[in-house]
Amino acid sequence: MKLPDKTFALNPNPEIGKGKRVVVGLSGGVDSSVAAYLLKEQGYEVIGMFMKNWHDDSVTISKECPWLDDSNDAMIVAQHLGIPFQAIDLSKEYKERIVDYMFAEYQRGRTPNPDVLCNREIKFDIFLNAALKIGADLVATGHYARKVETGRDGKKMYRLLSGKDLNKDQSYFLCQLTQAQLSKSLFPVGELLKPEVREIARKLNLVTADKKDSQGLCFVGKVHLPDFLQQRLESKKGKVIEIPSDSQIFKNGFDSEDLKNISASYNLSPEEGEVIGEHKGAHYYTIGQRKGLNLGGNEKPLFVIGTDTLENIIYTGMGDDHPGLYRKGLFIPKDAVHWIREDLALAIGESRKFLSRVRYRQNLVPCTLTQRSEGLYIIFDAPQKSITPGQFAAWYDGEELIGSGVIN
Repeated sequence: MKLPDKTFALNPNPEIGKGKRVVVGLSGGVDSSVAAYLLKEQGYEVIGMFMKNWHDDSVTISKECPWLDDSNDAMIVAQHLGIPFQAIDLSKEYKERIVDYMFAEYQRGRTPNPDVLCNREIKFDIFLNAALKIGADLVATGHYARKVETGRDGKKMYRLLSGKDLNKDQSYFLCQLTQAQLSKSLFPVGELLKPEVREIARKLNLVTADKKDSQGLCFVGKVHLPDFLQQRLESKKGKVIEIPSDSQIFKNGFDSEDLKNISASYNLSPEEGEVIGEHKGAHYYTIGQRKGLNLGGNEKPLFVIGTDTLENIIYTGMGDDHPGLYRKGLFIPKDAVHWIREDLALAIGESRKFLSRVRYRQNLVPCTLTQRSEGLYIIFDAPQKSITPGQFAAWYDGEELIGSGVIN
């Protein structure tokens, strides 16, 4: 199936994938659909596979079945492209590795990133192994990221780069992948811009051409997170306390050489503020959150600046310039530090400049990483907003993602 116009065809050389079988994770979206097409054009033997990650009635996501719609769209795309299609049920593994972990983290007052976990634990582990068992050489996804083969000291290595479309770059979601996982992975749309991907899909008359991007959990569908959490985590009324911006808590100074002090969370306490309302459970809220507090009538919007799930308290600050929203550093325990490029890992006592982000879509900002025996410290050149325990900090050297870790 050739495009009338090869403008957007990426390396349409049928010799590239000759003799290689690749399983594409067809999500029912436009990106994976076009990824499958591009790989077929490159001569790969392409198999489309949809991951069914959810049918646990104990935590109902909605009365609708978005994953069923996505599965049907994935099947239609496979038929249109003339490639084999199958679905694989990974709901048991997804529940054990992603959902249960999510609930445990929220219960502890931390905010996990299920998309990063899904890539590490499901797509590039369980799914990858399933693909290898049916004779695949590689797996492919619709991520906007790039993989480049390189070498060092005679050893083959892989660089994970940002996608060419910086507005859609999804390298952050792949920040926990290993060299072994990258060696078996392809990201065909990483060299394209999103409008180019949609144009390819339109010219091919794919059913997914104008389908909206998924905003839900990995291969699950749309989820209203508070409702999702309330079906497993019990509601419990607690106090909402506002901490004034001039509190002594925030006057510890950012110029200290004490890495532990700079990277520590603020030690918030009820005595430092006043009760301004009630909430239904501290574990439903995350640092930086603005919506869902239902406390109006203030001069500026209220933001969550801290949670205490043991005492069931939410701490808030008024205005997005409140000092409680900003920190100069963060800490990652040693067992939570991951280097994609192990050859670039810091030795104990070593420091190095990198660029970093602490959430998807955040601009990369300059920072200094310092490795100590207890773990890794990231100190930013300028204070950063909403550094959240449980999320992933990722660090880059230019456009290459070097490593990541779970924020303490």
